[in-house]
Amino acid sequence: MNMTSLRKDTNAAATELGYIFTFLLGVMLLSMFSLWAWDIETATRERWNQEAIQANMDDIAAAVERADEASRMGDVQYSESIYWRATEADENQFILSLTNEQLSLEDSAGTLDLEVSISGAGNGQHTGSVQLSGISTIWIVHYDGVTSIQLERPQ
Repeated sequence: MNMTSLRKDTNAAATELGYIFTFLLGVMLLSMFSLWAWDIETATRERWNQEAIQANMDDIAAAVERADEASRMGDVQYSESIYWRATEADENQFILSLTNEQLSLEDSAGTLDLEVSISGAGNGQHTGSVQLSGISTIWIVHYDGVTSIQLERPQ
């Protein structure tokens, strides 16, 4: 006759608990990795936005300096178009302003505000303010003693 008896065997229960804890550890590590990757992607996008905006501002400031140089030649008219590099920022909230001392970008969200100094060594005044909503070209114009920024091509 075959006699079977029950005995307390905890090996199977320990194996099952090991599987469960290994699964939970994997879920935790994958969650941490996805958050880490998302942080890296967000930081990279923000850095690219800042670098593109800085390059845009430098290009526009250089064009203003060239317009100032042309204004010192006498009674001349000068215009130059500058390509605005696209960013992932909300450009509907950007206002670009030109004064005698600086070119400034105002972001109503406040995170991408930027100012670039200009020499202001031209003959005449610097003026202009444009909203950068959906634009790709900015015009720097010196006409009748005034250097300005515009969105429309001068005639």
